[in-house]
Amino acid sequence: MEKELSKNTYVLQEDENIGTVQIADEVVAMIASLAATEVDGVSAMAGNISNELMSKVGVKSLTKGVKVEVIGSSVKVELTVLMEYGYNIPGTSRKVQERVKNAIENMTGLKVTDVNIRIAGVNMNAGK
Repeated sequence: MEKELSKNTYVLQEDENIGTVQIADEVVAMIASLAATEVDGVSAMAGNISNELMSKVGVKSLTKGVKVEVIGSSVKVELTVLMEYGYNIPGTSRKVQERVKNAIENMTGLKVTDVNIRIAGVNMNAGK
């Protein structure tokens, strides 16, 4: 793990008979990013690319616009998103918060305490 100084990893499960399960904060950020962009009305993560291109890029592109802070077994998430024109911003933001919280908790077992969203802009090319 000395080679991966830039990555923060967290123990999810430890069993002396089997071993340890660890997760990198970038993985938690990726889960948050993918969950957020699945919500109708979210154009992209700020500084990110469209969903169609996600499979062709690395982790760094997927986690732009996402900051996660893991303290013990709790996670705080900050998202910066671009919204699509014509969608209700408060309603869409609530859906993003719920989707991100559920995705992280279901996939990692960590407890999400905060999902804070900053709207960086509105995509005028999209519409309903």
